[in-house]
Amino acid sequence: MSELEQLKLRVFRLEAAREVSACLHQYMQLCDYLDEGFDLGPLMALFTEDAIWEGKGKRYAATFGRREGREAVRAMFEKYTLPPAHFALNVHFLTSERVQVQSDTEAEGSWVLLQTATFADGRSQLSSALLDVRFRCEQGRWKIAHFCTTSRFNRPVQSPWDNPQPLPVPEEQMTGLGAGENE
Repeated sequence: MSELEQLKLRVFRLEAAREVSACLHQYMQLCDYLDEGFDLGPLMALFTEDAIWEGKGKRYAATFGRREGREAVRAMFEKYTLPPAHFALNVHFLTSERVQVQSDTEAEGSWVLLQTATFADGRSQLSSALLDVRFRCEQGRWKIAHFCTTSRFNRPVQSPWDNPQPLPVPEEQMTGLGAGENE
């Protein structure tokens, strides 16, 4: 392989890895806003037609199970869009990213997920999971082909994540240079 071909391959892999990462980050951002009446179209567009979404390990296998095909994945997410609302607040944080591009159509990645959620009933929870995700490039766009989440830990939190009290900030100092100085 010539030096130019090697450079082209490296650039392709770097760009593909960025697009794969962006796909999963968009997925998480959309999941942050799952609520009554949420339009699932943009979320489902991130999955291949034959996508698999599964929870692994004792806790997540029982809680989420395995869904095969985009319509089955949609049916799982649809429950979060029906009244009553499930979440009052939901935020996903991704870290420890590793993305490997195997070919021009196949890639895989892993992340550690931290999720802070307050449910509509007022309970709050902190959760962490290991994500292993396979991607496929279809018509020039990377999509989720197999999403696998394995629980690392889950624990209740005693107060809601969002506290309505004002944020603590330093108080303004009166310097005598403000409005009304000459009055």
